[in-house]
Amino acid sequence: MSRAYDDLMAFTRETEALGQIAGRLGWDQETVMPRGAAAQRSEEMGAIEAVLHARRMDPRIGDWLDAAKPKGAEAKANLRHIRRSFERASKVPADLAAELARTTSVAQGIWAEARANDDFAAFAPTLERVLDLRRQEGQALANGGDAYDALLQDYEPGATADGLDAMFGALRPRLVALRDKILGASSPAALTGTFDEAAQMKLTRLIAKLYGYDMSRGRVDKAVHPFSAGSGNDVRITTRTSPTDPFNCLYSTIHEVGHAAYEQNIDQAYLLTPLGRGVSMGVHESQSRIYENQLGRSRAFNGWLHVQMRDAFGDFGIDDPDAFYGTVNRVHKGYIRTEADEVQYNLHVLLRFDLERKLIDGTLDVADLEEAWNTRFEADFGYRVDKPSNGVLQDVHWAEGLFGYFATYTLGNVYAGCLHQTLREAVPELDAQLASGDTTAATGWLRDNLQRHGGLYEPRDTIERACGFAPDEGPLLAYLETKFGAIYAL
Repeated sequence: MSRAYDDLMAFTRETEALGQIAGRLGWDQETVMPRGAAAQRSEEMGAIEAVLHARRMDPRIGDWLDAAKPKGAEAKANLRHIRRSFERASKVPADLAAELARTTSVAQGIWAEARANDDFAAFAPTLERVLDLRRQEGQALANGGDAYDALLQDYEPGATADGLDAMFGALRPRLVALRDKILGASSPAALTGTFDEAAQMKLTRLIAKLYGYDMSRGRVDKAVHPFSAGSGNDVRITTRTSPTDPFNCLYSTIHEVGHAAYEQNIDQAYLLTPLGRGVSMGVHESQSRIYENQLGRSRAFNGWLHVQMRDAFGDFGIDDPDAFYGTVNRVHKGYIRTEADEVQYNLHVLLRFDLERKLIDGTLDVADLEEAWNTRFEADFGYRVDKPSNGVLQDVHWAEGLFGYFATYTLGNVYAGCLHQTLREAVPELDAQLASGDTTAATGWLRDNLQRHGGLYEPRDTIERACGFAPDEGPLLAYLETKFGAIYAL
């Protein structure tokens, strides 16, 4: 390996370490930071982003890239990631990058207060500012091309809006047809009662460990919006509790553990290199969704979970494991994406995907966003949004400037469908293991076939190598139609 490659990697490791520090500031802001620190934190985030941006576009990187003589797949993959980051950073003015970091840091607090007060008008001016900055960034990155496609590369390299639109177009009619059949059938009972929130957190930590989350390199905290942060040997997750809905806590945790396990299980040799983190948000989401849904909401695992729920909360009114399975997977009306059932979840995502494309291309103004959201929601779900916190204010993503992110949720579901089909073939005794609360074969297969590789391969290649075939929406649709057809006797 050349001296230029060694110097480049040493510089990159320092940049990656600084990026981890920036991420920890974001985790702190969402969990334990005092409210009065928001303005100061904005300046701190802006300052560290300015340093990171300067490092990412340091002219020495170009020289090192030209002189590097990589040997082997790992070195070539590192250079691919570094070159992509360097070219991106070189197109975005440093003052724009810093202003985006400052603005989105403040925007999160303004969004949270507006959400609590159900007041979209209080958030709209801030969202307009965030949107304007991201449009500028997208236009700089696109260099005359499609700004939304350029932003999408931050989350799913190689994806295009048109390609995703075609995939989502194939999903939509079958999801709507399945939803309509289900809503016309007899529904399982809903969960009722109150559930001690301390007991929820105790059970959720047990489940996190059960799914392979290494608590010696992580922690579980509470936040308004559950998330995972960090990589390598410091990967933290958050969840939330509700006294009337323990599933929100438990399944938010399993979902975030899927993200965290991916990061924790990447080959330690890749630590603080471009290969040492998940390759894309779509692949990341495939892990969280297969953990949460195909494993966590399976009939087999629900049998084990039913026993744990009775131990934690006593008699909660559902004695039969099959009835409990139906309750866990109950298709129901609701406004909140993160609380949606598997059948309707992707319809929530497609709404956001379509609206944010219009926001970026300028065919939808922030002033008209709330009404556009409510109109689209009513058309998709058959009832109108009752308040902003159940509609346009429910997600933090746009406050954080994450335009282009939402599409990766559905793409992750598509990937998860493909992985689940292959996992079933590879581990024929899977149900028997899950029924005893043993996830090691499933999580071990995902670790060995996908997670350990980190950023070694491109996103679609990562899925295709694990599955043995190019990903498409077919396995997900077949899984949903089979599972819910049985639950609802369709």
